[in-house]
Amino acid sequence: MVARRRSDDRIEPSFNGRGGREEDDEFALDDDDRIDGRHGSKRPSRSPAPRRTPAKRRREPREREGGGLFAFLRRVVYWCIVLGIWAGIGVAGLVFYYGSRMPSASTWAIPERPPNVKITAVDGSAIANRGATGGEELSLENMSPYIPEAIVAIEDRRFYSHFGVDPFGLARAFVNNATGQPIQGGSTLTQQLAKNLFLSPERTLERKVQEVLLSFWLEQKYTKDQILAMYLNRVYFGSNAYGVEAASRRYFNKSARDVNLGEAALLAGLVKAPSRLSPARDPEAANARAQVVLQAMRDQGYISDGEIKTAMSQTPASARSYWSGAGQYVADMVMDELQGLVGDVKEDVIVDTTIDKNLEKKAEQSLVNVLDKEGGKFDASQAALVSIDGTGAIRALVGGRDYATSQFNRAVKAKRQPGSSFKPFVYAAALEKGLTPDSVFNDAPIRIGNWTPENYEKKYNGEVTLRTALAKSLNTVAAQLVMYDGPDQVIKLAHRLGIESDLQPNASIALGTSEVSLMELTASYAAFMNGGYKATPHVIRRVTTADGKVLYENTYDNPPRVLSEQIVAEMNMMMMGVINGGTGSSAKLPGWQAAGKTGTTQNSRDALFVGFTSNLATGVWFGNDDGTPMKKVTGGGLPAKAWKEFMVAAHKGLSPAPLFGMGQTFSDPGSNPGADPANGQPMAQAQPAPEQPSTVGSIISGVFGGNADVNRYPPPPGQPVNGGPVPPADVAGGGYDDMVPPGDVGGPQAISGAQSRRTTLLDLIMGQ
Repeated sequence: MVARRRSDDRIEPSFNGRGGREEDDEFALDDDDRIDGRHGSKRPSRSPAPRRTPAKRRREPREREGGGLFAFLRRVVYWCIVLGIWAGIGVAGLVFYYGSRMPSASTWAIPERPPNVKITAVDGSAIANRGATGGEELSLENMSPYIPEAIVAIEDRRFYSHFGVDPFGLARAFVNNATGQPIQGGSTLTQQLAKNLFLSPERTLERKVQEVLLSFWLEQKYTKDQILAMYLNRVYFGSNAYGVEAASRRYFNKSARDVNLGEAALLAGLVKAPSRLSPARDPEAANARAQVVLQAMRDQGYISDGEIKTAMSQTPASARSYWSGAGQYVADMVMDELQGLVGDVKEDVIVDTTIDKNLEKKAEQSLVNVLDKEGGKFDASQAALVSIDGTGAIRALVGGRDYATSQFNRAVKAKRQPGSSFKPFVYAAALEKGLTPDSVFNDAPIRIGNWTPENYEKKYNGEVTLRTALAKSLNTVAAQLVMYDGPDQVIKLAHRLGIESDLQPNASIALGTSEVSLMELTASYAAFMNGGYKATPHVIRRVTTADGKVLYENTYDNPPRVLSEQIVAEMNMMMMGVINGGTGSSAKLPGWQAAGKTGTTQNSRDALFVGFTSNLATGVWFGNDDGTPMKKVTGGGLPAKAWKEFMVAAHKGLSPAPLFGMGQTFSDPGSNPGADPANGQPMAQAQPAPEQPSTVGSIISGVFGGNADVNRYPPPPGQPVNGGPVPPADVAGGGYDDMVPPGDVGGPQAISGAQSRRTTLLDLIMGQ
């Protein structure tokens, strides 16, 4: 009974709660439901108590303490701190990662600055700088103080207070860039230097992180002044100029030591955009940027309002689009030769040249003056000049009208026909074979094979002496002289004197149809000036390192003799006649003895005058680069005028000295105790020149035939001249087809002056 009751009262466990109350989601047991292990034991009887309905637990929202705004701010601060921590961890991770990709800090070193080649004149002043940078390195003490002040004011005003990175500058740049104001960079000068020295210009996060790390290293290792000096000597200023020295010479044609306030402001302004703001490209933009720099300098207290007004008048308006000045031709020539003398340049070097800057300026001005005044009228657009002393040292060289327009060196690299300016070699070869200036030739139509050379005026003078033939530049006589001993002998003599170009062994060589450079032609004339010694042309005198170590020094102080003194004296006398009464009369120098020779090629494509005094041998060329003929320009025209203008300026203030053989002579430059100690050029020595004896017998013999036939040409074919060499066969008869020149050679030559009159028996009787 009892058992049945308990069975009926048994409550089965259910996950839906007791009493079938599904709304109660909790599962619980009370004391009556517990099993204590005494199943079936009698329990005291008691009235069933009413079932307790467990209270339902509800999730009530917590009350917000302090109000909604405070909680919001607290949450913002909280999440900012959290995000800041994570950002810091991320930045540290990036720095660690990108830093691990860099070489060890113990191996960091400032890269060597590319070597600079400083090219100087004989007085030590700079002609130009060459190399990857274009200028030498200067310390802050050696450059204008305005330059570092301007750079700091416009690029990094807190340079001397920050530690390599400027947080304020970064913040300012961020705000400006975010608000749409003019974009600003936050890089310090130290960061810019680190980028220029070690990193590529690409804008990546990795490069920026590495830039910051390198900036910290630079600030720890070097002083502020050292960092600023390195920056100023390496930063790019446009127009292929790296560093303030290169930029100053490029834009202002002066050293950074001499830059004024306005120029310093312009240079500092270029750093922002070197190519766009270059004064060579946009002078207005460059000047406008310079005004901004000046304002920044005043704001920083570097300059006053009065100095700004002065600087505005100093700022240059424009600059040439390229390096300018004739000295740049010299600089190019030096660089072409330098490696062959000292090998690869691995450090800064100084090249001392033989150039006289005053003569260089006078040479350039003389060519420009003639071209500006008469070039257009005669269709002449270009000119070149080279001036050499008795040792072969080049004192002035101009390779063209304007280096900024054309950098081609026409004095050295261009090879053109010299025309009749080649004839002195022909005459000197003939004198070496026994002829004299008084030897008589017949100026008449001749034929060499199929070639018939003609004179300029299509006229002939009959019998003339060699001195007259050279003064009037008679082509027929020069052609006969070539055949007197053969073209090969003329070529040998020309090479001996300094012509290095290949010469064609044909008869037309008498009229200068083989191409040579103006420099080698002029240097060969210097052998007549110095008394018969080879004058090897050279422009480099010495090469030294920045600390004074000598790498090279020329050895042209003991030149070989290439002509006898007698031949030189006779040639000088004959070439004086060219200027005093021949085709070169426009080159006559007041108060000075001068000798030379004109040269004109076919149709006036080229016109030359090469002449010398006892001090300088100078060659001048006029023409057009494309070979277009000029309007009847001869060597005695524009070239002779420019030669005279330069030589008058070059000899101003000097005491006139006679040419060799004209009352004085030269000794060996290598052993002459009277040599000029400044440049080793041999000095004139008072010795009598060799003179040809003139007697009554010789005059009578010359009048009536007699022994004077020694000086006549040509003798009967196959017969020797007074026991000398056998002359060639009849030049009009053939046998020289292999030496016939190409057609249409031998340009016209201007003829001036009367034909030399021969002494007659009547003159002798009359005492004349």
